[in-house]
Amino acid sequence: MLLRAAPAAAASPPPADPRSQAAPGAEARRAGLPRLITVGGGITEVVYALGAQDQLVGTDTTSLYPAAAQATPKVGYMRQLSAEGLLALRPDALIAGTDAGPPVVLDQLRSAGVRVELVNADHSWGEVGRKVAAVGRASGREAAARELQARLDARWQAVGARVQAARGTGPRVLFVLSHSGSPMVSGEQTAADALIRFIGARNPLAGFKGYRPMTAEAMAQAAPDVILTTTQGLEAIGGEAKFWQRPELALTPAFRRRASVGALVHLDALELLGFGPRLPDVVERLHERVVRA
Repeated sequence: MLLRAAPAAAASPPPADPRSQAAPGAEARRAGLPRLITVGGGITEVVYALGAQDQLVGTDTTSLYPAAAQATPKVGYMRQLSAEGLLALRPDALIAGTDAGPPVVLDQLRSAGVRVELVNADHSWGEVGRKVAAVGRASGREAAARELQARLDARWQAVGARVQAARGTGPRVLFVLSHSGSPMVSGEQTAADALIRFIGARNPLAGFKGYRPMTAEAMAQAAPDVILTTTQGLEAIGGEAKFWQRPELALTPAFRRRASVGALVHLDALELLGFGPRLPDVVERLHERVVRA
């Protein structure tokens, strides 16, 4: 299609000088607000929930939600941070989980005058509150953080009231982590174990802490009614049909009802295990799909 040329008097202005484009966090600095780096997808979600995204100058590779977070400068994996890369973004504050590091890098940031807020992860509702409070302090939005926390608490209590009746009597739900290498299953003191309990279900492998390889013996012992996994892990394996082809799963009740809706449930990894402000919604949806189905 041909375009009609515009009259000379209405000619478009010349393109803007790229050097004049606002860098991440430039608006925050002009407004006197701290420039932030967040390490941990759940923490980054809180930044957006508080409307503080213009203060972000960098995020880690787990910060994938909302979609706009994917366009932020990336500082790498949370346990392999580089002081040089972080300081190049000229942050005023870094908010991360206590598993971020290495510790020497965090010490270098503190020595350079960067405020470092570390949030302890214990897979509780309190963890979400600590993330909200930490982002509120670091961003200079403490009042907004208190308002957000009040809304989240009300939502959490409402969801909890619906789940309470099923606690301890729900189906046996096993979480399988299969992003790379051999699949692993979750025991106690994991985000997956906490989530299973939150939705009113039972983790049949609660006799150990952390993760173990998914073996035939473990599957026979667990006898899960439902398999819970991440969407990314399912895609890495090649889809649901490929997932069920693993011989260890043939020993489970979930395998025998694999053609039924709800035998295999998956969600985005960050949504499922990130313990961010979406947690009440995740618990409610999984309770409906897994326990009440």
